[in-house]
Amino acid sequence: MQRRALLASLAGIAASPAAFAWPEQPIRMIVPFTPAGGPDFIARYVADRLALGVGQPVVVENMPGASGNIGSLVVARARPDGTTLMSSVNTLVMNASLYDNLPYDPVADFAPISLSAWGTLVLVAAANQDVVTYEAMIAAAKAAPRKLTYGSPGVGTPHHLAMALVETTSNVELLHVPYKGSAGAVQDMVSGHIGYMFLPVHVAAGHIAAGKLKPLAVGGAQRAPGLPDVPTLAECGCPTSMSTCGTASSRPKRTPPDILAQLNGSIVAILDAPDAKAVFEAQGLVPATSTSAALAKIVAAIACAGRR
Repeated sequence: MQRRALLASLAGIAASPAAFAWPEQPIRMIVPFTPAGGPDFIARYVADRLALGVGQPVVVENMPGASGNIGSLVVARARPDGTTLMSSVNTLVMNASLYDNLPYDPVADFAPISLSAWGTLVLVAAANQDVVTYEAMIAAAKAAPRKLTYGSPGVGTPHHLAMALVETTSNVELLHVPYKGSAGAVQDMVSGHIGYMFLPVHVAAGHIAAGKLKPLAVGGAQRAPGLPDVPTLAECGCPTSMSTCGTASSRPKRTPPDILAQLNGSIVAILDAPDAKAVFEAQGLVPATSTSAALAKIVAAIACAGRR
C-alpha cells in the first residue's frame, strides 16, 4: 500500500500540466564524495524511486575529491535543465570559508531542492588503541600532543570540523590525516594505521559490531538510537555537537521554477513516505524534508556564519 501511494504521488507530479516534457533524457545525481557515505546512500535511495516517477533513469555518479569541490563544480557548471542534481552535505557551504578562490559560489550557483536527512557523527577509535572512553582519549592527547592521529574525508568536512571542535574545547592537538573520501580513511582505521575519526553512525555501526572500531562519543545532542550505550560529547564534558545534513541541489536561478517545483515535490514525496523512516534510521539517519525556499534560508545562514 505504501509503495502504491508513493508511486501515485510521484506519477501525479510527473503528469501535471506544469511538467511539460521534462525530463526528456536520463538524470544524473552527482555525489561529490566516495560511495557508502550518507550522501551516497541518500542519492541511491532517492534515485531509484525518482526514476519511477519521472519515467527516466536516474544515474548516481560519485565524483570525490577536494572535500566535495570537484563534484560540486561539475554541478555548478551543468546545464540548468534539471537533469543534473547533487546529493551533498553542509560541506558545500562550509568550503566557501575554508578555500581561497573557490570556483563556485555555494549560494548563487545552486538552487536548493529539499533537505534529505539529518545524521549524527560518532567518534570512534581503532581497535589497536588502548583507550575505551572519550576521557581517556583526551588524557592521551594531552600527554602526547600531535602524536595521536585522526582521519577525515578531507579538509573542511564535518568529520574534520567535529574533531577540530573537540581539540579547541578540550585544549588538545591531534595529527590530522585527510583523505579523498571516507572509504580510504575507514579502511586505514580498521587496519590500525590511524587512531581516531568521526564517522556517520551508519558507516561506523557495522565495524563497531564486529569489534573493529571502538565508539567513544556521539556527536549529536542526543544518544543515537543505534548506539544507546554510547554517551554524547556533552555527557563527556565536551560542550559541542556536530551533525551532518544531506541535501539535493541543482543548478540555480536559471533552472526553470517549474522543474524546481517538480523536483521538490517528487523528493519530498519519496522521503516523507512511511517506509523511508525505518530504512533511514537503520542507517543512523533521519529523513527530513523542506521547501526549496526553507533550504535556501538554511544555506544562506550557514554561509553567513562562515564569513564571520
